[in-house]
Amino acid sequence: MRGLLKVCAAIDALNVGVNYFARWLVLAAILLSAGNAIVRKLFNYSANSLLEGQWYLFSAVFLLCAGYTLLKGEHVRIDILASRFNRRTQVVIDIFGTLFFLLPFTVAAIWLSWPQVVSKVLSGEVSSSAGGLPLWPAWVLIPIGFSLLGLQGVSEIIKRIAFLRGDGPDPLPTHASHN
Repeated sequence: MRGLLKVCAAIDALNVGVNYFARWLVLAAILLSAGNAIVRKLFNYSANSLLEGQWYLFSAVFLLCAGYTLLKGEHVRIDILASRFNRRTQVVIDIFGTLFFLLPFTVAAIWLSWPQVVSKVLSGEVSSSAGGLPLWPAWVLIPIGFSLLGLQGVSEIIKRIAFLRGDGPDPLPTHASHN
């Protein structure tokens, strides 16, 4: 179990590092959005590339930080029933949900998007908007983001199994439980 927990630590560190990088993307999106608004109001000028750049940055942050969100327990939870159970039962519910919902969804998203991603990259697809940006980088973010999310799901399963076996700390954030 120790070796698997080291794998978890590496996956967690990867998603923390990606989150650190994505913070700068948020700043870039804010500056681009503000600059675009100012230029549009002061000079009555706007460019499709500026608007698409905002969209790219937002998409990158959303996709790349999904794994980090799972790591921190900030993802959407439906605790109507689970909050009434003890910690061990909540952990079992998390394992079940991750195994039968999250991981199959991430695999399906990667599997189904991959042919499109390859096609877009090979064609060098560019936006049809005048002055638009290349589209293929946004497509590449899809399998990367879902891979990070899937890896974090595996990490969370391992940490929860370790907890159930008595080999690890409680993996649930304190705000995730109402006990």
